[in-house]
Amino acid sequence: MAGVLVFAEQRDNKLKKPSLETVSEGRRLADAMKTDLSVLMIGDDLSGLEGELARLGADRILKAMEPRLRFYAPEAYARAAEEAVRRLDPDVFLMPASAMGKDLAPRVAARFRAGLASDCISISYEGGALAAKRPVYSGKAIATMAFGTVRPAMATLRPNVFRVLAEPRPGKGTVEELSVPFEEKHFRSRVTAVQAESGSTLDVAEADIVVSGGRAMQGSENFKYIKMLAEALGGAVGASRAAVDAGWIDHQHQVGQTGKVISPTLYIACGISGAIQHLAGMSSSKVIVAINKDAEAPIFKLADYGIVGDLYQVIPMLVEEIKRIKG
Repeated sequence: MAGVLVFAEQRDNKLKKPSLETVSEGRRLADAMKTDLSVLMIGDDLSGLEGELARLGADRILKAMEPRLRFYAPEAYARAAEEAVRRLDPDVFLMPASAMGKDLAPRVAARFRAGLASDCISISYEGGALAAKRPVYSGKAIATMAFGTVRPAMATLRPNVFRVLAEPRPGKGTVEELSVPFEEKHFRSRVTAVQAESGSTLDVAEADIVVSGGRAMQGSENFKYIKMLAEALGGAVGASRAAVDAGWIDHQHQVGQTGKVISPTLYIACGISGAIQHLAGMSSSKVIVAINKDAEAPIFKLADYGIVGDLYQVIPMLVEEIKRIKG
């Protein structure tokens, strides 16, 4: 048995947006290869998700279920993925380049000594083999990756780059239980509880709109302006490393080389000068807007639109205009 296998990440019995994108791209790739698409889900309660995956084109759905799999356990999830690969022997194995996918993919690749291209922005099937493109040198160049003969060829796909098919070819949707012989060593580290942050639940890596604040925010209390604009636009709150290092906002909001690499439809940088480490995390955004008092700030060289002015005056004006347009 061969074909394309996709790992679909879910949380609280809901498929994550990057997973929907990866399944859709898996369907396109499987069609190009003239083969089947299989989808792997891992968790404790996976009921009710099969229909959505079948609608997106899944021919086969593997479910590895165990109460201890409710939260991500690295060794256990890798063992389940390994079992799925051994059962299906896929030519290609795709995962979303989420925090989980970036941790899980190399663990699985190492078990099969397989090639892995991470954070890909394009994949194709050429000459009977997988080809993948990914940014290198902090986004200054794009590398095309070729894979050897070891199967599966593995890749993680950057969120917000691949579109979800509006009308995909429905798959067969055959559901199979994946029995995994777990051992106690697979659960050496466990998440016992997750405490969600109050307020916005949008992840910067998945949001279509991100509004970020930098060193010019001068304090945690001023991030209310960033949150105000993000809320008006229905987006997520981001931050530069300088703001995070200063303790003004949590690390989960950090955008950049040492934070999260994102590709939203709209990125608004407020009071961010444009250090290369930050640009590496958001340069692939489709539209970039910069707000900064310094007309010579490097961020303006990358921005599609620039506003030279005091963000504490500009943001309230933008919010007022957005509210007026929305009616």
